[in-house]
Amino acid sequence: MDLVEVAPNADPPVCRVLDYGKFLYEKAKKDREARKSQTKVEIKEIRLRPKTSEHHRGFKVKNARRWLTEGKKVRVRIRFRGREITYPEIALHDLKAIATELSDLSTIEQSPMMEGRTMLMTLAPMKK
Repeated sequence: MDLVEVAPNADPPVCRVLDYGKFLYEKAKKDREARKSQTKVEIKEIRLRPKTSEHHRGFKVKNARRWLTEGKKVRVRIRFRGREITYPEIALHDLKAIATELSDLSTIEQSPMMEGRTMLMTLAPMKK
């Protein structure tokens, strides 16, 4: 038997006389169970450019729709190359169009914002 400090942050600290090996085993078992019940949200990404055609964007939006129905978050990234960065309103228009297409099953979690040479927007699935 060992003297084990169970709650060191309590005032006064709580100690118990118990088998330390058994205590560690039960604590690890409890931690494993807690990790099993956690849900990890996966983020999928769509990459576009300001010059991406309507047809190609349709494929990407269809994939995003599928991911959102599966419960995953979707990040839409529009990457600027060269002088395209001087016209961010084109990318903003594209992002708003994508958001309205997917508005029936998603909400905008992070509104469109510039980050270096890319413009990002994050969509989250709606709560049921």
